[in-house]
Amino acid sequence: MTPSIPENIAFIGGGNMASAIIGGLLKQGLTASRIQVIEPWAEQRAKLQTQFGVAAQAAPGAALASAGLVVWAVKPQTFKEAAQQAGPRTGQALHLSVAAGIRSSSIARWLGTERIVRAMPNTPALIGKGVTALFARPAVTAADRQAVEGVIATTGEHLWLDDEKHLDAVTALSGSGPAYVFYFIEAMVQAGVQMGLTPAQAHTLAVETFTGASALARASSEAPEVLRARVTSKGGTTHAALSAMEQDKVKNLFIRAMHAARQRATELGDEFGGA
Repeated sequence: MTPSIPENIAFIGGGNMASAIIGGLLKQGLTASRIQVIEPWAEQRAKLQTQFGVAAQAAPGAALASAGLVVWAVKPQTFKEAAQQAGPRTGQALHLSVAAGIRSSSIARWLGTERIVRAMPNTPALIGKGVTALFARPAVTAADRQAVEGVIATTGEHLWLDDEKHLDAVTALSGSGPAYVFYFIEAMVQAGVQMGLTPAQAHTLAVETFTGASALARASSEAPEVLRARVTSKGGTTHAALSAMEQDKVKNLFIRAMHAARQRATELGDEFGGA
């Protein structure tokens, strides 16, 4: 087990991202008895208890005070209410938020502590292939950072940001990013079926193409545009496809969509981060 993982960890919210982190922690050797979850939905509590063997409660109780780390895995619109309920029992803990948009200044105000790290993970964390951007408030110590890294490392890669405002860009790029990939896979499968392939054949080809291309981009020291040019012979099939995309301004539309995602992340902070 990673030495820097805190002794006891509490999760406020037990959805997909909490489940990804809990699963990773258990694989690293943390015992289920050292994890507790506050989850209002009975069906999800039962799922957590069955899948992981962790204690899951409907509301914060006295046991919450034993947590050295509290992971806030709630929706932005419910964060403030959850903080008001659980905050009085978590004053001595380090806090890690994975909620989109909610700024650390709001969290600090609600919880009455400055030991706060904000994170923006993504759903490949469910299989240990995620990437998470992290931002720490000044009161977070080096040991606190190591504790957060120990937890996040169970879900994939991570990087630290010096400026919290960049988390909104991360949300647009990698936080929402898996949906963009699925969207393109969906389109490729649809096109493949239209051209005569079976849905299973088209799905396999599309998914493995994304997997292989991503692995090649990661292994190569060359820029994506160079790798793209290598498979784009003038007058060839790839050139025809990319020319059609350029004519329809696919890249510009895609970039505009990501700016829309960043703007929405900023709006979430404004909308749900009030006093």
